[in-house]
Order: sequence, then structure tokens, then C-alpha cells
Amino acid sequence: MAKTGSLAWMSFDTESRTAEIDSFLAKAGWADAARHPLGQDASTRRYIRLVRDDGARAMLMDAPGVEDAPCPPDADEATRLAMGWNAKTRLAASRVDAFVALAGELNARGLSAPQILATDTEAGLALIEDFGEGREFARLIERGAADEIELYTSAAELLADLHSAPPPEAARGHGETWPILDFDALALRSNADQFADWMPKHDQQMRWGEAAAERWAEEREALIAQAMARPRVFTLRDYHAENLIWLPERAGKARIGLLDFQDAVRGWAAWDMSMLTQDARREVSPAAREAAMAAYCAASGMSREALEAELAIVGTLNALRIAGVFARLIQNGKPRYADFLPRQLEILARNLRHPDVSGMASLVRETAPHLMEANP
Repeated sequence: MAKTGSLAWMSFDTESRTAEIDSFLAKAGWADAARHPLGQDASTRRYIRLVRDDGARAMLMDAPGVEDAPCPPDADEATRLAMGWNAKTRLAASRVDAFVALAGELNARGLSAPQILATDTEAGLALIEDFGEGREFARLIERGAADEIELYTSAAELLADLHSAPPPEAARGHGETWPILDFDALALRSNADQFADWMPKHDQQMRWGEAAAERWAEEREALIAQAMARPRVFTLRDYHAENLIWLPERAGKARIGLLDFQDAVRGWAAWDMSMLTQDARREVSPAAREAAMAAYCAASGMSREALEAELAIVGTLNALRIAGVFARLIQNGKPRYADFLPRQLEILARNLRHPDVSGMASLVRETAPHLMEANP
């Protein structure tokens, strides 16, 4: 997902940045490697695949410090609001030290985050393990090269294992320490408000006025209060088929390579499960969704009723966020997100069927009845 809007992409290919990269790779022993740039990341990172003459491969993470600062652990709400989006929503601002520390934390738990080969966190550079090409869950399923149910079952079992231990106060690895903060009411509110701020601008059929805005604030806060009452777990936050790599040559939970985990927080089991099973980027089959839910409950001991209730509450907040982000991106001249929005609105409508979110469902039905009618 886009996290902060358009930010300083020109900083990637300046002469000074190229010189920094050349120096970093020379020190790491990769100066002569062929460089194959990949597509830009959805945040302010890019990746370059490196291949040496001896066949060795690695990935260069290039993350220049161009975003708003991340949230200091002791920042109060006023400070966070003044600092900007990353501080409000507890995002790591694409910081390499966050990625490196989380990679070490996840490796220590037996999970396959990329091995860190070299870093210069001040420069925003890291040399990391290359998991290979075309091994993302989404690509494998597209090609029919892997069984969707097996992949989603394995991903849910990994989450159950990760969520079973108390979330850490900080991640530590490779000489770096990064705080793991609460995904709190301000973060949830700022994210969910993307829907109220942008969907009425995108969808002219919506009946959105002052009364609806007031009702929105009430129903949003009711959902947030329900979420805040739920138990916290170590939440990776961007756990979906584009960020999960199938490594069948490894054993157990190490068979899944993890990417884009630097924004981890103390959140909810249902946030990660909503990202996995309620994916706007691809149609998760009902069979795969059911297999993932059953596998998570069996491995975690969480009842199906409790998981479905939490998924309705947290999943609704997440679905509102993503729908609003897509509407914003479309309004800002990125029409390809119009391909994802119908599926995201279907996901939202599906979550709103649960009785625990009846207040928000009533508001959406009153202000945008066509959304509910199109997704009965």
C-alpha cells in the first residue's frame, strides 16, 4: 500500500546517491556485481538485484531518508499530530535500521526474514538475502505453480506461531534496536479517516454531509473502542501474498520468506489475518480463506467465533482504511487503483455483515446504499 504519498523519488538516481551506493557495495565486496533494478516499492524504497560473476546473488535496499520521521516511543498525541503521517500512524518511515532490527528479531524466532549481509543505516542502505524471482505467493498462484490452499494454510500457521509469544517491547538484531509500539487509537483513527476524507470525493453517489460526518466520528470511535479492548499480539501489518515468499526447500515455518515487516507493531491477530485473507490485490478463493481461518484457530487455540468477531471489527477498520487510500490515489491521478477498489468495497461489505459492527454498517447503508446492494 502507498503509505505517505509522492516523496522525493528523484533522490534515487542523483550522482551523489550513486556514489554512496558504489562505495557501500565496494566495502561489502559487491562492487563488480551486475545491477538489475526492480520496480519501485510502494513506499520510498527501491530494490536492486545484484548478481556476481561467481553466481552469488543479493538484494540492495536503497531507502534514502526522505519521509517524515517515525514516532518517538514517548511522543504524546499533540507531538505526533505535529510530526506528520508516520508518527500519527506508527509507520517506520522506510528506515533501514527498523528493517534490520526486525529481520534479526524474526530470524531469532526461526522465521525467514532476509539475512542481512551488510548495512549502512545512516546512509539508508542494506545488502540483504535475495529470496529469488517469481516466488511470491501471488505470482506462484497466478502461474498455477503452487497450491493456494497449502500456501494460505502455511501462512496462517506461521501467524499463529508468531502471535503465540508476547509482543516484544523492541526488536533487536544485527546491532540495531527498534521500538515495537502500540497500534493505538490515534493510528486507527488516522487510517480509518481516509475513508471519510476521500470516498465521498471519489463516489458522487454517496450522501455525505455534516450529519454523516458527525455520525462517522461516533461509529469510528465505537469500532476503535472495541478493537482496543482486544488482546495484543506481535503484528507484522503488511502480511499478504505480495510480501510472502514460498521457500519449499526449507522446513516448517521457515518455508515462508517475509518482506516489508519494518512497520510491525503491537496490534491484533485479526489485522494480519485480514491482510492475508481479505486481499484487495487478488481474489482469495473461499476455500483458501476457509483453510487459513481453520488453520489459524487450530494452531492458536483461538475460537472461530472470537476470530470472526475480531476480524469483523479490526477488518472493518482496515477495509475502511484501504478503500480510502485507493480513493485518494485515484483522485490523485493513479487510475490503476480503480481496478482494486471494487474488490476492496466487497471486502468492506462482507465485514459489515457481522453483528458486532452493526453501527458502522448502518451508517454505510444510509450514506452509500449502493455499496451494500452491490455486495449483498
